[in-house]
This record gives sequence, C-alpha cells and structure tokens, in this order.
Amino acid sequence: MSDRPAILVVDDELSVRDSLDHWFRRDGFRTGTAKDATEALKRLEEDSWDLVLLDIKMPGVDGLELQKRIREIDPELLVVMITAYATVETAVRALKQGAFDYVTKPVDPDELSHLVHKALEQRRLRAENLQLRRKIEHMSSLERIVGDSPQMVKVCEMIRSVATSDATVLIRGESGTGKELVAQAIHAASRRRYFPIVPINCGALSESLLESELFGHEKGAFTGAQFRRKGRLEMADGGTLFLDEVGTISPKTQVELLRVIETKRFTRLGGSKPIEIDFRVICATNQALEKLMAEQRFREDFYYRINVLSIDLPPLRERREDIPLLAQHLLEKYSMQMNRPFREISPEAMDLLLIYRWPGNVRELANALERAMVIGSPPSVRSEDLPIHDASAAGLPAVDTLAEMESLHIKNILERTGGNVKQSAQILGIDRATLYNKIKKYELRK
Repeated sequence: MSDRPAILVVDDELSVRDSLDHWFRRDGFRTGTAKDATEALKRLEEDSWDLVLLDIKMPGVDGLELQKRIREIDPELLVVMITAYATVETAVRALKQGAFDYVTKPVDPDELSHLVHKALEQRRLRAENLQLRRKIEHMSSLERIVGDSPQMVKVCEMIRSVATSDATVLIRGESGTGKELVAQAIHAASRRRYFPIVPINCGALSESLLESELFGHEKGAFTGAQFRRKGRLEMADGGTLFLDEVGTISPKTQVELLRVIETKRFTRLGGSKPIEIDFRVICATNQALEKLMAEQRFREDFYYRINVLSIDLPPLRERREDIPLLAQHLLEKYSMQMNRPFREISPEAMDLLLIYRWPGNVRELANALERAMVIGSPPSVRSEDLPIHDASAAGLPAVDTLAEMESLHIKNILERTGGNVKQSAQILGIDRATLYNKIKKYELRK
C-alpha cells in the first residue's frame, strides 16, 4: 500500500468523478471512483481509504443512507458531502450524522482542496492523539515498577487504589527506594494522566527560591525579576504537583501551601490577582515527619492535609527476592542505552548483589550495575566489576568464599520467612529438596 492519502470519489455524474479524480491525482493523492452506493461499498471492502467525497443525490441508495453504512464500516473514515445549491439543508443533516463538512456544486477546486487538506490534517492529529493516549495508558500499567515481593505487590495495589481519588498522597521511604517513580505511576493511572506531573525538589532550594518556584512572580517583584514567570503551581494546572523532600519545607511556606491546597487559589509573588488552579498534590519524604512535628519544625495542620493517603516503600534489603528482577531490568536498560551487549549477570556477581545491604537502595543498585557495565566486558557482569567487594562496609559479616555467601543468604531468607521452607525455596528459585540439602550442608538448623 502507498503512504499517500487515499480519496474515494462517489458521484453518479461521470464528469464530476473524472474531474475530481484528475485534480487529486495531480495533487499527489491516491484516488478511486464509484458511480453509486453498490460500487462504493465494494471499493470500501477491497481497499482502505482516508476520505470519501460523497454526492448526496444519487439514484438508488442516496448519499445520506450510504454515509450511515460507511460509519458502520469505519467510524474513523472522513466523509465530505457534495450537494447542489437546493439541498444545503440536507447537507446540514449530513453534518449531524457525522460528515466532516460539505461543498456545493459547481465545485471550486481550490476550496475543495483546502477542505480536504484540513480534514486529513485533523485525521492525522486525531491519530497522533490516540497514539499518545495509548502510550500514556500503557505507562499506567505499573510496568516500570519492578518487583513481585509481597511488599511491592501491596505497593502496586495501593497505587491502583489511590489513583482513582484526588486526595493528597504521602509517599514514605528511604532515599533511593523509588518514591518519584511511585508518584509518576499514581499520576499515570489517574484521570489527570493527560496533563503534566510537575516535580519540585523542596530540599534543593532555599525558602525564597522555593516560593518563587512554586508561585511564580510578576515583573519587578524582586531584584532581578525582569519578566513575569509562571510557577510550578500554574504548570501543574489540571495535573499533579509532586513535592519531593516535603519535610524540608519551612513552616512559613507550609502555611502558604496549605492555603493553596485547600482553596485551589494563589497569587504570584508581587501580584495582586488571585489565580485559580485545579491540581492534585503528591508528597514524598525520607524523614520521620512525626518527629519533626514534635520538634515544632513541621506543622500539624499541614501534615494532616498532605497525609490523607499514605504509601510506605520498603528498603531494598527488606525485599531481597526482588534483586534478581531489578538487576536484570537494569541490565537490559543500560545495555540498550550504552549500546553494549551485556546479556547476563554471573552467578558470583548475583550472589554479591543478594548479600549486600544496599544502604542506597535501588538507586545504589542502579549505579553499581551501570559502573560495572562501563568498566566490564560483555556479555556478563562479573563480581570483580561491582564496586561492592567488601560486604562488611555495609554492616554485613565479612565472607571470603561463595559457600559462606550462600550460607549467609539462605540463613537470611529462612529468618525472614520464619523458617518456612516452601516459601524460602520459592524466593531462592530452587526446589525444596535442594534447599533441605543446603540447610543440612551448612548446618542451618540444630
């Protein structure tokens, strides 16, 4: 099939069919003709078309009835009606039935050409919009959140649950656990997904800079404010505002934000006109906000406003069964980005990944693998490529042999499952008989 747009001309007058066919072929279109509804329906079955030029007055089945059948065959197919002066009212009826537009006879070639290009451009934009919506909806499937541990299954269930609401969400977790990724997943699964999610790292800005970033400013609001500037609140209109490191916000700014969240109105710095906005707030913190409240460094009213719904992210050391999945996901990601053909992580390297405590969580794991793939040689990531040779640096007992590493890892898994051999074997990816043999070998039970 040609990539050129295809136009089907349906008219009982031979002179009209030939003229339109000639005009649009000359303009680079792929064209076809039909003298009545029967022939038109046959052409529609045999080929694909982008637009139909359809005469209203035809013997037998008229253009209005044919238009209905066309919509049943392909609701997205564009139809432009052709009518005589005396039947403009009929053409208006056709518009109500879904026609893109109509032209009157005698047909003006320039007018019709402009109308056809306009219709096809609208079709292209509609297709691109549909593709974008499908891409956004695909993002909302939580595929970017890797892990099938009970803790992460619970997190994904919470994401789906809170996404249906407009209530504020507080995401808690250590640095590097993926709080922003969870915020993006909530936004992508919500009704606001076709609008932006606007992040701001509150801990990276001073109080005055944070206020300017949030609220924007008018020209002359302060020294150096030479132009009016929109703030993140305006940018988030219709979408989601993500406040990262919310525990670092000063009490003064907390008061201002509390009012904005409750009223959905604010004023730019240096301005006097209130601006109304519609947005959702998602916050994240790695701090104990309750402790900050006890120290009078965090306001109770602001805390209760942002903590309507809460999601707790577990540290990586508490979901070690997810490490192989995460590591493979990161390996594929960086292999594609770096254009380096890494295909696997060696068993020795995986043992090291499993036993390390990961104080920096998923972010540290990502950095370790990225570094290993830079200095290592494909196709395998080896243990010597990883920057975590000394397990004692992370507070673990130092081990020298793979047997010691394996013994310690199995012991940790058994402790975590309360000695449940079936569950431990599933986490370790081995059968129960093999696990019993290793328990006996390493004398893990008295």
